[in-house]
Amino acid sequence: MTLYIRFAEEIGRILDQLETEGTIPAGLSRRAVSIEPPRDASHGDLSTNAAMVLAKPANTNPRALAAAIAPKLEQVEGVTAVEIAGPGFINMRLAPDVWRGELAEILAAGGDYGRSTAGNGHRVNVEYVSANPTGPMHMGHCRGAVVGDALASLLAFVGHPVTREYYVNDAGAQVQTLGRSAHLRYREALGEDIGEIPEGFYPGDYLKPVGSALAAEYGTRYQSAPESEWLDLFREKAVAAMMDMIRADLALLGIHHDIFASEAGVQKAGKVDAAFADLTAKGLLYQGVLEPPKGELPDDWEPTEMTLFRATEFGDDQDRPVRKSDGGLTYFGTDLAYHAQKAAEADELIDIWGADHAGTVKRIQAAVQALTGGKRFDVKLVQMVKLLRNGEPVKMSKRSGQFVTLADVVNEVGRDVVRFTMLTRKADAQMDFDFAKVVEASKDNPVFYVQYAHARVCSVQRKAKGEMGLEAAGADLSRLDDEEWGLVKLAAQFPRVVEQAAGTREPHRVAFYLYDLAAAFHALWNRGNDRPDRRFLVQDDPETTQARLSLAEGIGQILRNGLSIMGVAAAEEM
Repeated sequence: MTLYIRFAEEIGRILDQLETEGTIPAGLSRRAVSIEPPRDASHGDLSTNAAMVLAKPANTNPRALAAAIAPKLEQVEGVTAVEIAGPGFINMRLAPDVWRGELAEILAAGGDYGRSTAGNGHRVNVEYVSANPTGPMHMGHCRGAVVGDALASLLAFVGHPVTREYYVNDAGAQVQTLGRSAHLRYREALGEDIGEIPEGFYPGDYLKPVGSALAAEYGTRYQSAPESEWLDLFREKAVAAMMDMIRADLALLGIHHDIFASEAGVQKAGKVDAAFADLTAKGLLYQGVLEPPKGELPDDWEPTEMTLFRATEFGDDQDRPVRKSDGGLTYFGTDLAYHAQKAAEADELIDIWGADHAGTVKRIQAAVQALTGGKRFDVKLVQMVKLLRNGEPVKMSKRSGQFVTLADVVNEVGRDVVRFTMLTRKADAQMDFDFAKVVEASKDNPVFYVQYAHARVCSVQRKAKGEMGLEAAGADLSRLDDEEWGLVKLAAQFPRVVEQAAGTREPHRVAFYLYDLAAAFHALWNRGNDRPDRRFLVQDDPETTQARLSLAEGIGQILRNGLSIMGVAAAEEM
């Protein structure tokens, strides 16, 4: 049991006692009660807000409630002092044995340190990437792919059964255009001069191998045939080829999905009809006319009757069409049925979308609420990444089919650099990705700084074993000084950081924490630049060396655990 969990349980036990004694009413919600490090380390080792959040519902004042809690905390094993601060915060100081025990716990738990059952078996479906299958992955898809994959790993680490899902948009106009574009490349592969790619078709050279494969399989059979004979076939073949390419691109980032759900499959399986029947039975579908667009009306606008979903009953700005006036499905109509399909196998849904989809969030949230009875559904919006080279924007043109592919970037700077960098800012914040800066060997580059900390840990372990015949096992941890224990205290926050990051669905918090831990480790390491006795390896003091080896090994373990959640390797040499 990690330190913060242990003391949270102690606070819970004390509050139970206060209920039994009648000091506070029974049944008060304790969800907001927390145990955390004080903002100012000089105030102690741990702090709780229990008195602050429970005083009002208990009909008392915070300091009075804190005064009832504090004596009971003083009796907890390992607590050496308790102080009431400000309006009612309670700060605790812990005995050295507590921190020695926590370092020993880090070393004993290894890769499981920080892992928990907080998820309590709550099944979560995380849908991410879901790029249209009309070409290779480009850097516009990269950030959402990494955020989604890291979030899935984070949730699994705290006990959620997680399904990683990709929604293949293989129905509609875009994939019809893909099929026609593939047919052009097929004719080209047969030796026909197709001239310039027509406006609106996909111009990229990535379709040339698709055309060649179609020519090899079908010869001239469809070269002059009417579109009705080949369009569905070529669309399916082209989508399959694009998805093979997308899977290969994602594999370069270490990303593998459990399910590839098909939009066309949702329709063929009758999921749309089932969802519409459900909404109709609830009185949530009706025939109606949309309000005209705000502002000046387009010349060609005229009111038309469509099948509408009562999205406004669930917080949306207006009701939304699920069928067009000609009876055809809107994209939203299929999308709501797809979410109902996902929700049947999960307790919670999370979608990772590009920020350009912000306008559609309310309608799909309304649909999920209506179809699932209110299952938790989060949409995480991810901002675009601006590509730079030495501070200058990288020019791209979708019109000419020229863009920076994900594969190009991974091959240039490496998977670990791409993944870590994508998590160095909140997902909804703008990000610059400068090819020069992300490989820079400096503390200003978080990727390098964290991996270098782990490489230093590995280096000191190799040297200790090779030069002094020492390993961490059996160390006398009392040899560590106050500054070194400060690093242990920071390391002990890892389980708490992980649970908070999982609870807020924000994997970037792990990256921020690892950078802070690496910075503290480097600062401790640099003490030895001018003072040999402060180095991790002290040739004439094997006992202190062994204790510092244990410290280094513990920090290395935390770095490995955090990097593993992020899908980043822990470098052993740099």
